[in-house]
Amino acid sequence: MAASSSSSSSHPVVVVTGANGFVGGRACAALAERGATVRAVVRRPGTAPDLPGVEEWVGEFGDPAFAAEVVRGATAVVTTVHPMGTDLATQHEVAVVGTPVLARAARDAGVDRLVHVSTGSVYDRSPGAGDIDESSALVPDDADPYSVTKRDTDAALAEVDGLTTVLVRPPAILGPGKRSVWNTLRPQAIRDQPEARHAVPDRTFAWVHVDDLVSLVADVATGRVPTASDPASGPVEGACTPVNVAAPPATVRDYHETVARAVDVEPVWEDGPGWTGRIAADRARAWGWSPATDLPSALAELEAGLRQS
Repeated sequence: MAASSSSSSSHPVVVVTGANGFVGGRACAALAERGATVRAVVRRPGTAPDLPGVEEWVGEFGDPAFAAEVVRGATAVVTTVHPMGTDLATQHEVAVVGTPVLARAARDAGVDRLVHVSTGSVYDRSPGAGDIDESSALVPDDADPYSVTKRDTDAALAEVDGLTTVLVRPPAILGPGKRSVWNTLRPQAIRDQPEARHAVPDRTFAWVHVDDLVSLVADVATGRVPTASDPASGPVEGACTPVNVAAPPATVRDYHETVARAVDVEPVWEDGPGWTGRIAADRARAWGWSPATDLPSALAELEAGLRQS
């Protein structure tokens, strides 16, 4: 584990969990570009991004002793870990129980902000739900384990008093990477599993590019987005503020046609109900964020990457 660095108001020191992951690694790079010292938390030595300003810290963020050590002298914490695809008990233990351990340690150490990468999947996107903003209904208890445990992690973090917490909620995250669900793992399923080629074409495909997502995360964590008394203007000091981060919506047809063409299979279109609203990112835009990657660019990047691989 690297030795800790001293911090000051002019030099952010940011802890990032899941630093070897798809979003976590990109967040480390975005923070380092903004002049922050990054404490990259990983479970295995030698897996943190090898970048100037990034220090590898090996440990379990859900361990109170490690959590207290890694946040000492930090100005912000960014949490990105969620064991997606595991059973309900594992997701609950790691996310719902473990993440607040780090949040409480951050609060007790006087850390300025905690930025948690949540998901747009916490919202109820049933057919007919319409457009979604930060006040929209959340998923019910009988939803899938990922959505439920992400919802419950958000709720647990909101209960940590005395800490400025921001819940960043992206939909599908596009962008290249071996661990990218939408650029790598889902396309592999569409290529290899005939049932994965079935889709309702007119359903909304809500998305954001990973570089645009981590841009907001890094700006909030480094204080480039100032606190405010109203969440419409910025994170509320000492409170928990959700913020959606999404590009203008596409359709499932846009995504599936691109992937199917790249992996040389035929999509199978089905009739059926589906959510056709949008995830509104008005709050994020009011905070000064706007997506730099448009849909044609994101889909071209997706297709090129699949053809190369």
